[in-house]
Amino acid sequence: MMIKPSTSLRNEYNDISQFCKQSGEPVFLTKNGEGDLVVMSIEQYERREEMLDLRQKLLEAEAHRLSGAKTFSPDEVNARLEEIIGGSDGSL
Repeated sequence: MMIKPSTSLRNEYNDISQFCKQSGEPVFLTKNGEGDLVVMSIEQYERREEMLDLRQKLLEAEAHRLSGAKTFSPDEVNARLEEIIGGSDGSL
């Protein structure tokens, strides 16, 4: 974990940017000795957002299942997909 004072962002921007991109880790910035900001590469930010979105969808699906919604086995799903795409050889 890298922690830097907020002035480092102005004085060491290129180094911080390179660190975030190469390591995939965020940099924590402080202001007056207190945590203030987190800086990360756009790639890591987008990946984090995708993971959080997937997590939310999984939680919603699990809540739906626990509430008694009908579920399907993998074989049932495969059979239904075969019907939809019109395949007859039994594989996807």
